[in-house]
Amino acid sequence: MRFNHCLFVIAICFVVGVRAQNKQLLYDFNEIPQSLSLNPGVESDFKWFAGVPLLSGVSGNFGSNGISVHDLFADDGLDINVKFRERALNSLGPRDEFSTTVQLEYLTGGFRGRNPNYFYSFGGYLEMDNITYWPQDYAFLVFDGNAGQLGRRYNLGDLKTRGSLVNVLHFGINKEVDRYLTIGARGKIYSGIVDYSSTRNSGSLRNIEGQNNIISSTLNADLLLQTSGFQDLDNASDDDLLTNEIINRALFGGDIGVGIDVGFTYRLSERTTVTGSLLDLGFIYHSSDPKSYSLEGNTTVEGIEIDILENFASLDRDFWQDLVDEVEAAVPFDTNTKNYITFRPTKLYASIRNDFGEPVGNSGLQNCDCTAGSSGGGELRTKYRNSFGGQFYMINRPRGPQMALTGFYTRRIGNILAFKGTYTVDKFSYTNLGLGMNLQAGPVNFYIMADNLLSYNNIADSNYASFQFGLNIISWGSGK
Repeated sequence: MRFNHCLFVIAICFVVGVRAQNKQLLYDFNEIPQSLSLNPGVESDFKWFAGVPLLSGVSGNFGSNGISVHDLFADDGLDINVKFRERALNSLGPRDEFSTTVQLEYLTGGFRGRNPNYFYSFGGYLEMDNITYWPQDYAFLVFDGNAGQLGRRYNLGDLKTRGSLVNVLHFGINKEVDRYLTIGARGKIYSGIVDYSSTRNSGSLRNIEGQNNIISSTLNADLLLQTSGFQDLDNASDDDLLTNEIINRALFGGDIGVGIDVGFTYRLSERTTVTGSLLDLGFIYHSSDPKSYSLEGNTTVEGIEIDILENFASLDRDFWQDLVDEVEAAVPFDTNTKNYITFRPTKLYASIRNDFGEPVGNSGLQNCDCTAGSSGGGELRTKYRNSFGGQFYMINRPRGPQMALTGFYTRRIGNILAFKGTYTVDKFSYTNLGLGMNLQAGPVNFYIMADNLLSYNNIADSNYASFQFGLNIISWGSGK
């Protein structure tokens, strides 16, 4: 089908240029304008900046905490079925996940107001976020069937998956309250293109010894899959109409939602700083093309039961269809077009940083209009050659919050180069080393970052990989 083919191509393109959920390398790296996207209250030193369209913020990640591509497809002489049973079926649990988050920034910029203590930012980006937890009992049912599994209870609640493709427009305000405190907020308008969600499932399937047959199966199901946007895109008859429909849904012709980001930076002393931000506190109301599928009810069956004496005259009847009809009557499959609401995957960042070493530039009084590091607001701040500290990250997920801890070290070489190294511990890896570089060549700003560096010698054997790069034009100075 044309629509399915298009979705596959879109997914592949975004995986090539996607965004990591936890951008620990970019967070609080305030020489880079995109750090505003992670903390609207970051200390900003820009008179104005403009991102190069489609190149200002490109990054990518994939994550699977329990298994890698190499585990299943390595040329190690083992049968694929044996590897699947040993490394997936017998090893993964319902909390193991497969996730990808996509963001492509197509517009970004910012400028300082007449009052230099205020900095305004704006932009737009496409975001695709997908997460699927390993459906453990479903996998056993598909791989082994339920034969010989008397007394075993298969948990239908193991199915949890969610994903969306959304266009986001945003506008933010950053205010330097005084020399020590900077705060910020950013409003967002979401325009949903496609969405699917199946996270509130429950029920079970259980086999016990039957009275009339060998096995009696009890099904108790409460399953729900909610979707939006797929029907509109599927109805597009050719590529041009499909493209127009995607653009229409991205520009407020789809599902509409609102959200907010908030953040702050506070200097405890000249060299010690704490920061924090809360991102994507918002929701989307799906009303333009919703379609939901549900399976709800309970029944107990013992397979096909035939009484020869009673059914002798109708032995040519389709007894299998009778069984199917009986199950469908007790556990009906239903579709509807009810509107629904989804909440965005809210993210929390926090950090503490200590600066040390010599000041960067002229004893920290970087008030030249043409160099990085000058104070954009009413107060001049000192930047130092070295920084180290810790960061905390948390994101809301269907099976509860996911967290990560990061230690980092930043080294600045004049006003031209800055490097940031990180070590992160999360559910995907305990050996995640990252490195980021920011280059300032006059007004041209270029940054590149890579995460989980130890995995790059064999990406297929990695549970997590991430990269980021971007290109901006920046004007430095107080704006006075």
